[in-house]
Amino acid sequence: MGKKVKKEVEPPPKDVFDPLLIESKTAATVVLMLNSPEEEVLAKACDALYKFASKGDENKVTLLGLGAVEHLYKLISHEDPIVRRNAIMVFGIMASNHDVKKLLRELDVTNSLISQLAPEEDVVIHEFATLCLAHMAVEYTTKVQIFEQGGLEPLIRLLGSPDPDVKKNSVECIYLLVQDFQSRAAVRALNVIPPLLELLRSEYPVIQLLALKTLEVISKDGETRIILGENKGLDCVLKILENNEFSDLHVEALAVLGNCLEDVHTLQLIQQTGGLKKLLSFVGVSTVPDIQKNAAKAITKAAYDSENRNILNEEEVEKCLINLLEIDNDGVKVAASQAISAMCENLASKRVFGLQGIPQLVQLLSSDNEEVKEAAVTALANLTAGSPSNASALDILEEINLSTGRKNNFSEAALEKLLDNNLSRKYSRMGYLSSSNIITDGFYDCGQIKPGVKFLSLEELSMQELTDHRAIIFINAKPQEDVLAVEEKAQDSSYEQTILSPSITRKSSREKARKGKAKKEEEKMKEVTEIMSKVQNEINLEKTHWLPPPDFILLDYINDATKTILPLTTTREQVVALAQFVADKMGGPIERDKLHDFSWELHISEIEFELKCNVVPIGKVKKGTFYHRALLFKVIADRIGIGCSLVRGEYNRAWNEVKLVDESPQGIAGLLLPPQEYIVDLMFEPGFLMKQGSAEADWYKRI
Repeated sequence: MGKKVKKEVEPPPKDVFDPLLIESKTAATVVLMLNSPEEEVLAKACDALYKFASKGDENKVTLLGLGAVEHLYKLISHEDPIVRRNAIMVFGIMASNHDVKKLLRELDVTNSLISQLAPEEDVVIHEFATLCLAHMAVEYTTKVQIFEQGGLEPLIRLLGSPDPDVKKNSVECIYLLVQDFQSRAAVRALNVIPPLLELLRSEYPVIQLLALKTLEVISKDGETRIILGENKGLDCVLKILENNEFSDLHVEALAVLGNCLEDVHTLQLIQQTGGLKKLLSFVGVSTVPDIQKNAAKAITKAAYDSENRNILNEEEVEKCLINLLEIDNDGVKVAASQAISAMCENLASKRVFGLQGIPQLVQLLSSDNEEVKEAAVTALANLTAGSPSNASALDILEEINLSTGRKNNFSEAALEKLLDNNLSRKYSRMGYLSSSNIITDGFYDCGQIKPGVKFLSLEELSMQELTDHRAIIFINAKPQEDVLAVEEKAQDSSYEQTILSPSITRKSSREKARKGKAKKEEEKMKEVTEIMSKVQNEINLEKTHWLPPPDFILLDYINDATKTILPLTTTREQVVALAQFVADKMGGPIERDKLHDFSWELHISEIEFELKCNVVPIGKVKKGTFYHRALLFKVIADRIGIGCSLVRGEYNRAWNEVKLVDESPQGIAGLLLPPQEYIVDLMFEPGFLMKQGSAEADWYKRI
């Protein structure tokens, strides 16, 4: 405050005391003055306390100890506006102290402060009342009080105040309040979006920042995003991103945009206006890690929706994310890896990442940051799942693990995690599938592959010339209607284009007028053939990799087991019945001393010769040995919900392990025994269960 100039005044009447000059050098004395009945004394005491408290936190603690807060509480509702204003000023400045806030909460001052936010009150009262509320709103209980006492409405109204301090305090308080879901719904009903967007035009960066932070929180709700779009809020946010002068706001602006991109309609709108292309370009040239990280997070949120993934793929978002993997910031690498994981659901994106992103992700596995490694492994797992062409990430990891100098616990764990998404390769390399490794269509058993030997895809194996090596057994029990649906799609598409396309119809009409029926049919068939070819090419493009023909015999096995074995009462009964079922389909029981007479090799060779291929569908195998039967048992068990593992032994041995709970001993009802592990006999006495570790179990697993 400036030095006041003394004014000439008329002398007071002779029957009135001269005004007393009140001075004090101790805080305690000033606090005592708060009990005065004189309004002028109260106003000056509050003013002195305000200046004292403004000097530091230590002085606030001193005033708290002197009982100043309780006295001031009585004055914030004083009838004199100057006393009331000065008392609220002291509250506003003191409320930054934790202990003061605690006492204010106990005194329940929020209702009194909210009442001071009325339009007719002085702007200084508005400033310090909102400041006090903002300090207190960091505590959950105070948030509830402000909400329940109707504080949101006056706070939103004050966003339009002519005073920047009032705006700043009000928006900060609202930002803290909307952390709670109830308040987010309430501010939406109170139409908070327009005044918040107006604050983005403020000349004060702190106000713009708080407005963006508030928009980021409330735009997590879908209904709010709709209102934001209706009020052209996306345009406001994009303009901030396009303006380099607002670089300090870009991180928060991206956070708002990230929420909005979750909606297909919003993403389409941004794409149509060129905003999405600008956004990706902006991320590409930015050197600010927080901006790059938030952009990747925005893409991740958007990519949870399939339509959004298609839009992002059209805009070549993959290039942006692959570039972000090379940024020297762990947070950016994590966010980019997570975005790649989300985008992998799009097959076209998966192909792009497979060609260009896998080497960078593999490099991240050697990072010192655990979070980076975990995000990279997850991305690689998603990239390689169901995609043999992408599985060469696995080759790199296997090469690392073969090197004693390069391998580590994480590289081994990473390989195992990736192998869980590539069970054919896992079974080939490790010879083991757990009960949680569910065999699905496309799985194939090509035998044990030695470390360092390239693991071939099923397509590559199917292209090889016939050999006398072990047949590759594959699983593909797709229902017949799925196959027919693909064929019908091609036929329907060709029909629609032939019958409904105006150009084709007109051409047919002209041909009819000029040429005979035979010529017309020939031309029509030619067009149909061309269209069929185009449709088939489109269908082929949709496939991530070559798929073998369906195995309808296996499908029948699964359907039969579902009808006859699944309804059985206990798991033990199901296991025994399934073992007998599998043995029956693969040649029946075999006498132990006549195992060498069971000519399964010749049978498999005949199938290979018939198919002119080394790849054999398991349903074709009618005389199967240990490893054929164990695989079929696992496949059907997985489909009908029986938990079992598949283990490869030596010399064509393989077996299934199941865990079963034995019945309680007689006379001890309700006793829960731990599950026991059993080996399932599929060869000699189908359905016989051998305890793991027993002599008979060991004999079954070995020659």
